[in-house]
Amino acid sequence: MAFSVRRLLISESVDASCKKILEENGIKVAEKKNLTKDELLAEIKDYDGLIIRSGTKVTADVINAAKNLKIIGRAGTGVDNVDIDASTRNGIIVMNTPNGNTISAAELTCAMIMCLARKIPQGAASMRAGNWERKKFMGMELYGKTLGIVGLGRIGKEVATRMQSFGMKTIGYDPIIPAEVVAKFGVEFVSLDYLWPHSDFITVHTPLMPSTEGLLNDETFAKCKKGVKVINCARGGIIDENALLRAMESGQCGGAALDVFVEEPPKNLGLVNHPNVIACPHLGASTYEAQERCGKDIAAQIVDMVKGSSLVGVINARALSHAVIPESKPWIQLGEALGMVAKAFAGQVNSQTNVQVATVGLSLTNTGHCIATAVTLGLLKGDSENHVNLINASLLAKETGVTVVIKHDDTVPGALTDVCAVEITTSSASHKFLGSIQTSLPVLLEVDGAAFKQAVPLCGNLLIYKAVENPQVLQFVAGVLASAGIQIELYNVTNAVDGDQWCIMGITSLLADLNLLKPHVKVSTQLTI
Repeated sequence: MAFSVRRLLISESVDASCKKILEENGIKVAEKKNLTKDELLAEIKDYDGLIIRSGTKVTADVINAAKNLKIIGRAGTGVDNVDIDASTRNGIIVMNTPNGNTISAAELTCAMIMCLARKIPQGAASMRAGNWERKKFMGMELYGKTLGIVGLGRIGKEVATRMQSFGMKTIGYDPIIPAEVVAKFGVEFVSLDYLWPHSDFITVHTPLMPSTEGLLNDETFAKCKKGVKVINCARGGIIDENALLRAMESGQCGGAALDVFVEEPPKNLGLVNHPNVIACPHLGASTYEAQERCGKDIAAQIVDMVKGSSLVGVINARALSHAVIPESKPWIQLGEALGMVAKAFAGQVNSQTNVQVATVGLSLTNTGHCIATAVTLGLLKGDSENHVNLINASLLAKETGVTVVIKHDDTVPGALTDVCAVEITTSSASHKFLGSIQTSLPVLLEVDGAAFKQAVPLCGNLLIYKAVENPQVLQFVAGVLASAGIQIELYNVTNAVDGDQWCIMGITSLLADLNLLKPHVKVSTQLTI
């Protein structure tokens, strides 16, 4: 899947290396900062790409106005300022720089923990006010204390290893990363119900989504140790700000360090002004190193995407990421080709269309969903009002009402391995197609359980038909094609089943009217791959 990015808009301050890398690779770059929403709406239609940080709100209105947009690049990690659903529906890649600010965000978190333990900002402020209040700012050692980490990805891992050097015990929870993985960097995997009451400090490192919004609330604060200290350098809203203020005022929470807020800058200053709160203006990625790294990373990732060499940091297109990996790229191509074959037989796909995508083979264990996305792409080509691609195919199929079931087996006794089967059922018919990869090319092996005598390359103009096993049928079909000025470049047949056999031809162009074949052909279709 090729992406052409000729003109790109940078709407916020990023490192100068970003523009330099893009321009060195033939991409025209415009830098227009601090655009209002109306200005962005008017401007975005002229660009293929957009690079942002956290300040630009890429709403559905902006995305729908961006008729040429192919890529939204976030120079940083969080993408909650981008409407992912609207981007996906419009076939636009959303990409971030997953490693760009990891170290800076982790170091800030560690600094916040130390400041909470020793009340350093409060002591500094007291000194500036001309006071000398040693007893007022009595702190606590980190040694022997327990740090609870919610979210054990890149940043959570870096925080854990750093705070272990202070002698802290690290426990943590993550819904995705397994216990055996986090154990390798010294974190004891626990449930959230265990983490709340056993932590002296709690730090959150998750994205903001429905399952994490308000994760620390009145109910969970009540489960925590009295005087627990909390840190949020991830995303505003993970900690319920009103619940936090209530916990601070009651003494249930003994201190909070916040780098992010639900509204930025915050208008409700109750938390910011609380004496036991350390508040910063979203400084997680505000280091020279992180800014340079994020700028370079997002530019390099976009250049690599355009060249088709790799796809890193993609938020909304897992199948597309597999499409540029040499090992899985042919399988994505096979899935799309089998989807196109299935579509040729089924005609219009709708809510009456049911599809099963089944893979067999150890090498395909983790690719079933991506191949299925490619199958839906093949099914929907030409039907959708939207431009369908690997980014939006699954979403558009769901909205069309197409049911897609995915199945995988490492081995099936007596069956071929390293194969993909696509079965399509409509209100009027059902067909099954079996394909594989040979010499890096997609091939068709079977139709409806009948095996071709040789694997058929899935490319070019193909005529597929079912007829009685009789040499005269071939002569008839060849005559119809010859009369239309069409040459046969490839011919293959299956073994006969109940007297019928499937035949496939590679032809120089498609036949104008398939009804010409009806006297001798029971089922026929044609397509171009």
